[in-house]
Amino acid sequence: MAQRFALMIDPAEVDADRTDFADTFTKVDAAAPALSVGELSTQRGDGVFESIGVVGRHAQEVIPHLERLAHSARLCDLPLPNQAQWRQAIEVAAAGCGEGEYVIKLILSRGVEHGPTPTAWVTVAPASDFSDVRENGVRVVTLDRGYDLDVAQRAPWLLLGAKTLSYAVNMAALREARRRGADDAIFLSRDGYVLEAPTASLILRRGGRFVTPAPNGGILHGTTQLSVYEHLNARGFAPEYDRIPASDLTSVDAAWLVSSVRLAAPITAIDDVEIPVDRSLTTELNEYLLSPRD
Repeated sequence: MAQRFALMIDPAEVDADRTDFADTFTKVDAAAPALSVGELSTQRGDGVFESIGVVGRHAQEVIPHLERLAHSARLCDLPLPNQAQWRQAIEVAAAGCGEGEYVIKLILSRGVEHGPTPTAWVTVAPASDFSDVRENGVRVVTLDRGYDLDVAQRAPWLLLGAKTLSYAVNMAALREARRRGADDAIFLSRDGYVLEAPTASLILRRGGRFVTPAPNGGILHGTTQLSVYEHLNARGFAPEYDRIPASDLTSVDAAWLVSSVRLAAPITAIDDVEIPVDRSLTTELNEYLLSPRD
């Protein structure tokens, strides 16, 4: 039977001498009430999160996810998560997973309104079956994100580089993509540059050149994209970061959306323009992404 549960975390102060945080975790039924009605994560989306893929009870890319959680917390003026405590929570959560693929979510909220401490918890659930999109791909449309590429530098209070719980825009973009007959979307800046997908990073191939949008302009630096780049480097490629004009999207030799749980989904069409699919490399990437990675 598929395992679903949550660990409530009592945020610990950073203590270099402490190695065991088991007494700061409380396991709860994932379907049971656990949050206060004054919780700011549900009232305002005021918090940050990470989603970690789990394969065969092995949590993938734990360190990059924890580093990004800390980066998001910094941008949102939240207390920095105790890395050792959260790593142990992930280990406990992964050990409680069943066979196959699971997803662990890390959530750090500002807490109850006027409360003294943040609220933190980890959830565990079976991952959706993405075998079809990994093999057969996704059709995407481009959507205007509504800001210029340099807005993150001019307006850091927009929190564009943080993975916040405020995902209403991302979900609305996916609904709009489906209304247009597509499976997913790619955001474009108002001044005509490629950004990212609502829940994934974008990697393009033109000949032997691999490129992803440079992680500025409010782009979330993808942990799976970083892992794919490590693999491509090991294969002898030199993958790059760059500013990518929107006009370049449909002239590529292959393209993928990559994320922690769906992994590598080849793009088959962009705005109804068919895109070549590199099936052998897609298979290779997903085999790599399903292997144990720290």
